[in-house]
Amino acid sequence: MKVAVVGATGLVGTMMLRVLEERNFPVTELIPVASEKSLGKEILFKGKGYKIVTPQDAIAKKPAIALFSAGGSTSLELAPKFAAAGITVIDNSSAWRMDKTKKLVVPEVNADVLTKEDKIIANPNCSTIQMVVALNPLHKKYTIKRVVVSTYQSVTGTGKKAVDQLMNERKGVKGEMAYAYPIDLNVIPQIDVFMDNGYTKEEMKMVNETKKIIGDDSILVTATTVRIPVMGGHSESVNIEFTNDYSVEDVRNLLSSTEGVVVVDDIKNLKYPMPKDAHNRDEVFVGRIRRDESQPKTLNMWIVSDNLRKGAATNAVQIAEYLIKNKIV
Repeated sequence: MKVAVVGATGLVGTMMLRVLEERNFPVTELIPVASEKSLGKEILFKGKGYKIVTPQDAIAKKPAIALFSAGGSTSLELAPKFAAAGITVIDNSSAWRMDKTKKLVVPEVNADVLTKEDKIIANPNCSTIQMVVALNPLHKKYTIKRVVVSTYQSVTGTGKKAVDQLMNERKGVKGEMAYAYPIDLNVIPQIDVFMDNGYTKEEMKMVNETKKIIGDDSILVTATTVRIPVMGGHSESVNIEFTNDYSVEDVRNLLSSTEGVVVVDDIKNLKYPMPKDAHNRDEVFVGRIRRDESQPKTLNMWIVSDNLRKGAATNAVQIAEYLIKNKIV
């Protein structure tokens, strides 16, 4: 099982390597790919060194799977070349997510849509992944009409430059800025660029991707995405209106029995999910589960997950695991 990791030196690429190792993915040969400046450098994986190679060299080595985390433009250029060589690409960028010919997959929700014909598989947006893992069982039982979500997203979602900006500001050191404004002791209500409708690209990703993954265009979604000065994971305040009524206890029990979900909801003992608790974990944590008292059949809850892991690297590796388990590659 030869596996390529394209973008192997970035935050997500590095995490992909870590997750592959932790989950004991059956890699017989690792093929790391990165930018030209990294060519020839060595990456350590399971105690063995692997030299970074060019995309062309990686294709020539014929890996079964290529995990991509190298940005949208790179993916648009390279993913079809890998796919044409018979390599199954699992892409973490936004390049293919809304392409009608490509599957957008969260394994706990819709892995069963995958077939041997799927040579480019899209990994969803980090904030969407954690939300749909929690929403899917609720939609199946109560039928979701509308979702209102506000996110509180880690600087790691922007990348190393943003992490450096936060740390520099903490130390009072001037450095390169990833954002238009300081992030330490601040909150920035903008993630990605603004669209013509006044929403950001990140917000519209959550709207469109949720419908595609759950497979129901009738679900109404509106989002406000916000960058906050934390690391460890993204948090979301989610308000869900159902067609059918529910009991809070049933919702807790349903989520507690859902694969990939951990319910942390004990307000008497001040137990609820926080980014520091989700850090380096693969699960989606849900708490503050309560009825919306302002209108019927509506629920509030709080969702937290490590955006570099379940929000990116782990989800991609789980897709690869599914492909192998079901002999799709």
